[in-house]
Amino acid sequence: MSQSAAASSLGPSDPLPMSPDEALRAAREVVRVEAVALWKMSNELGESFADAVAHVYRCRGSVVITGMGKAGLIGQKIAATFASTGTKSHFLHPAEAFHGDLGRVGPGDLVLMLSQSGETGEVVQLLPSLAEIGATIIAITAHGESAVGRAAACVVPLGQLDEACSLGLAPSTSTTAMLALGDALALVVSKMRGFRAEDFARFHPGGALGRKLSKVEDAMRPLDECRVASETQSVREVIVECGRPGRRTGAVMLTDAEGKLTGLFTDSDLARLFERRAENALDGPVSELMVREPTTVSIGARVAEAVRLLADRKFSELPVVDNEGRPLGLVDVTDIVGWQGEVSAQPAAKPAGESRVRIFPGEDVFAAG
Repeated sequence: MSQSAAASSLGPSDPLPMSPDEALRAAREVVRVEAVALWKMSNELGESFADAVAHVYRCRGSVVITGMGKAGLIGQKIAATFASTGTKSHFLHPAEAFHGDLGRVGPGDLVLMLSQSGETGEVVQLLPSLAEIGATIIAITAHGESAVGRAAACVVPLGQLDEACSLGLAPSTSTTAMLALGDALALVVSKMRGFRAEDFARFHPGGALGRKLSKVEDAMRPLDECRVASETQSVREVIVECGRPGRRTGAVMLTDAEGKLTGLFTDSDLARLFERRAENALDGPVSELMVREPTTVSIGARVAEAVRLLADRKFSELPVVDNEGRPLGLVDVTDIVGWQGEVSAQPAAKPAGESRVRIFPGEDVFAAG
């Protein structure tokens, strides 16, 4: 019986052929072999890589990635990286290409071929058709004199690699190197194009990443749903006149005669009046009790910036203002929690009397509660 067959018949209490320490040593060796190969390759990058960058940068069509087997799986990830960082790109399966999908490739496209040997049959058979179409070929291979290498306008060499597999057979180091080179190509070109966080957000509108890169106007409560009053009014007038249907914000934004934000009066400020038995202050001007020159965030800022301010200052509300300082809306911590849909049910260490609210991974807001 082979070892693989024996392994499939192991029970939960049967001994393993490796001790935990032996398994860890083997795993560390795999990682070490691949890391050393990447370090060596990084030091050996030369003019061919710069040439490949120039080809990609000047490409006015799409960057088409192709490769077979494990190289093809790596190619799919590289295509995704190109696409998400500002370069039109898609993956082309070489076998499917030979049966009609070559119609996806045009004369203005650049084909990035991944083949460790440079002689992969399914990839090599595409070369005559690609030459007829007039697409430019870049090869990532360990053998520049291979069929793929000879057909390419530019060869980015993988160099001499030892697979991390104990048999030296399973693609491991070679595919890691391909992935690193593909990432390097995509990210260097992206940097050359001046690709910005705003561009990245446009291609990542969904999930926590997209929300984190979104603008505050996408998350704020608009002005007609906020409580706004004049700083010249009394506390009582502010409370009576600023009622809103539904769940109200915990702060009233106060403005001057020009409509510019001058202060905030919060439910906590009102509670403190009653705690001090200072009910007579209810008929005094709210300007004497409001928080002057409150922290704000400008329209167009990212939600992540608002989250950092809420977290750093321990605020529950953050006004959004225009360039003239006029309020446009309010970022309320409870709205952000609902917008993100991610609340930590069992918080770790937190300040006494406060609850930890997880807005984005690694970013917590502490709200009094």
